[in-house]
Amino acid sequence: MILINLLPHREAARKRQKEQFFTQLGLSALLGGIICGAVFSWYQGQIATQQERNSFLQSEIAKLDLEIKDIASLQKEIASLRARQTAVEDLQGDRNLPVHLLDELVAQLPDGIYLSSMKQENQSVLLTGVAQSQERVSELLRNLGNNSPWLSRPELVEIVASNVAGPNKEQRRVSNFTIRVALVRPSTAATTASGNATTAPVVPGKV
Repeated sequence: MILINLLPHREAARKRQKEQFFTQLGLSALLGGIICGAVFSWYQGQIATQQERNSFLQSEIAKLDLEIKDIASLQKEIASLRARQTAVEDLQGDRNLPVHLLDELVAQLPDGIYLSSMKQENQSVLLTGVAQSQERVSELLRNLGNNSPWLSRPELVEIVASNVAGPNKEQRRVSNFTIRVALVRPSTAATTASGNATTAPVVPGKV
């Protein structure tokens, strides 16, 4: 017996192909959605982790800023204490400056020079006197500038020639001078003295 299929098999095959295509398309879309969701979740997790790291770093930076401020305030306090200590040491050392000044003037004053007045202005002293000649004044300037650890930077303010009456009523020519010299603080004088002792030249002996 021969069976003849009179149904539209071509349309049924097309329908099955369409159903398979849409099924595969739906599965592909579902798989793509799952993959996209997984990638999105992974990126969200990475972003959250990085945000936590950023928050931790910001909190640590804030702590460091506070510590830096504390260190800066401590440095200011240390500098202030050092300045006070230096001021106290200078005040204690300045009490002996008049003694050193008089000793140095006695030691450095050459013959033929007489001081008539001496006036201190802060860290400088104004010397006024009479010299037998201008060469004596030059010698005094050299002594004050080179031979004294307590006096420095001598400056000739004024020198005027004049005549004075001698013992036999003879006229002598003298020079009235004014010199300004700077006082050296004890700490600086000690440093200068030690430096000079260290760098003193050694004279070789004869063989």
